[in-house]
Amino acid sequence: MAQDSNNGYRTATIAVLVDNEPGILARVVGLFSGRGYNIDSLTVAAVEDNGQRSRINIVTSGTEMVIEQIKAQLDRLVPVHRVSDLSKDGPHLAREMMMIKIICPHQDGGGGNRAEALRLADAFRARVVDASTESFVFEMTGATDKLDAFVELMRPLGLAEVSRTGVAAIARGTRVI
Repeated sequence: MAQDSNNGYRTATIAVLVDNEPGILARVVGLFSGRGYNIDSLTVAAVEDNGQRSRINIVTSGTEMVIEQIKAQLDRLVPVHRVSDLSKDGPHLAREMMMIKIICPHQDGGGGNRAEALRLADAFRARVVDASTESFVFEMTGATDKLDAFVELMRPLGLAEVSRTGVAAIARGTRVI
């Protein structure tokens, strides 16, 4: 659980199990926007074989009181079955997938940047999923801070574009939402 002792804010990863019906995502997002809360990351997908329920993973931040208020308001939405603050309720895993494009043209002397980009990608366990004589697209999965660090290292090497999935999170051990 990330806690900033200076202002009492913390980052929360909230998992919400909902009925998979039209409009539920809009209602959840509306709850946040209507109260001025920020969503740092949002993922949603059907999680049962019959597609009747979806899981929404939301990363947000606020004071403990704000996080508790968000959870309570989410829990009051009619098609919501369960709400869990994974970052507070115990150990959890959180991963994100990212594709990142690096452009290093040879005519601009980018050969050194290409070699450095490949070396860093190997160190971060990023996979090359597309390559041309002037660019690479890397695919990488991991914790958000690891992906952030890779992006920052790629900036001076020709970072052109980033696409990220958002956080997928699940409790460790036998705990379920």
